[in-house]
Parts: sequence; C-alpha cells; structure tokens
Amino acid sequence: MRDTRESRLLLILLVAVAFALITVDIKGGESSPLVGARHAAAGVLGPVERGAASVVDPVANTVRAFRDAATHSGRTDQLARENTELRQKLASSDMAAGRTKQLDDLLRTAGAGGYTVKAAQVIAIGPAQGFSWTITIDAGSDDGLTRDMTVINGQGLVGRITTVARTTATVLLASDPGFTAGARLEGTGEIGFASGGGDSPMKVSLLNGKAQVKAGDRLVTFGSQSGRPFVPGVPVGKVMEVQANAGQLTKTVLVEPFVQFTRLDLVGVVVVPPRADPRDGVLPPAPAQGQATPAAPAAPAVPPAKPTGGN
Repeated sequence: MRDTRESRLLLILLVAVAFALITVDIKGGESSPLVGARHAAAGVLGPVERGAASVVDPVANTVRAFRDAATHSGRTDQLARENTELRQKLASSDMAAGRTKQLDDLLRTAGAGGYTVKAAQVIAIGPAQGFSWTITIDAGSDDGLTRDMTVINGQGLVGRITTVARTTATVLLASDPGFTAGARLEGTGEIGFASGGGDSPMKVSLLNGKAQVKAGDRLVTFGSQSGRPFVPGVPVGKVMEVQANAGQLTKTVLVEPFVQFTRLDLVGVVVVPPRADPRDGVLPPAPAQGQATPAAPAAPAVPPAKPTGGN
C-alpha cells in the first residue's frame, strides 16, 4: 500500500475503531455484544492451543525432569561424600584411640621394667632378609638405634634389631624359627632357651630336665650381657604344654607368646637397659588360685603394613 494521505487516515480510523470495540467489550462483560465473537474465536483457536500444548508440555516436563534429576543426583552425591568423610573420620578416630592405648601399654611395660625406649611405627613386613619373619620400623641410626637392641610392645617381647639404616630398622621377630633368646620361669627361676615356632607355639628347652613346670606358668627373658641383644624381665609367654622327656637331660615346653605378631603396629626399642634386673616385675599380677591365667590384651586392629622386599 502506498503511503498517501488517504492511507494514513484509514489507519487512524481502524485504530480508533479497535479501541472503541475493546472499551465496549470490557465494559459489557458477559453481556458485551462481542461475546459471541470471543466464543467463536475460542472455539477455533482452543484446539490449536491444546494441540500445541500437547506437543510442548512433554518437552517442558522432560526438561524439568532432567533438571530435578540433576538436583537429586547432586544431593545424592553430596550425601555420599559426607558419609564417606564421616566414615573416614570415625576410622581415623578409632585408629588414633587404638594407638593411644598401645602407647599407654608400651610406656607402662617400659616403666615397670625400667627400660628407656624409643617408640616406633611398623611400616612394612617381611621378608626383608631371606624368608625371615621380620618387620621394618620407622626409626633408625638417626634416632640412636643400633644392631642387637631389644624390641618390645605393651604385651612383651617382639624381637631384636638386625639391620639399621638412617631412618629405618629391620626387626627379627621372636616368632621366627631361627630366633633364640634366654628365658626364665616365673617364680622358680628355671632357665632355658626359647625358640621361635613360626605359626606354631614357641619351644623352650629348660636346662633342668626335672624342673617343675605346668601349663599356665609364665616366662620372661633371662637377659644378655650389657642388655644386648636382650634386656632381662621382658614377658615372653605362658606354657601351653609340657612335652614328655623320658631319658633326656632337658625339658621341652610349648609356649604361647604374649605378643600377637600378626597385629604389630606400635613398638618400642630399648635404647637403655634397666639398672637392675626387674625379675618378674613386668608380668601382670598372677591370677588367684583356681582362676585361669588372663590372656594378654590384644592390640587394637589397624590397617596392615605394606610388604617390603628389603631394607
């Protein structure tokens, strides 16, 4: 349409008529003369709107579902992370409490025997030398450790140091089949030699074949000159069985060690031996007559140390 004076006048007239119709429709409400036209338009356009909505609504619902799923997934992931963190905190708390208990037991044993100890953590397990039963600890020559020092924990004899580096040391466990230490029976003082039994009980050969010994009797280390490799008085274990020794000069007994070698974590290296032999003073009080010998307290469970191939 050409932009002429007549066309502009026509456009103005149409706009004025439209405003007049809107005003009449609003004021008339349901009695408006245009209500029929509105209903007719609704009848024509309604199905079109519903058809469009039927196409658009599933898309909108899908978008909302994905949005809500993402929100729920994020919340689930957050809860999972919080639960994992809580479990880690509880495990760390339990581990810390367990090691505190081990340290308390170690210091009590050291105090009872008059031993000066350097506490150390087990950081690896053998075989570190051949196929020996060994552990590696996180203390070495920088901490004043040398070869042939006694290693203990809160329950008793762990072993002796065989190899020392600057920051680590290898300990031969008392359970090793090649391990030997002098031992002495509680009370009677009968002496003998204790040997490691691997997965089996230790064997102690008492020098007196007629020694009076029975199941439940306890043994401690006899000690070495200058406390190397063994200081005296360290609890070794209790007698499980007395073997028949007809015609033999010695008497052999099977001994259950106080230390649980598969659960070692915190240990102490005796860096200064006691001034005097503590004798049986490091052993816990003997049970009353007729009662069973109390078992040595177990070390709290901790994650296993990593294997090592050498030191």
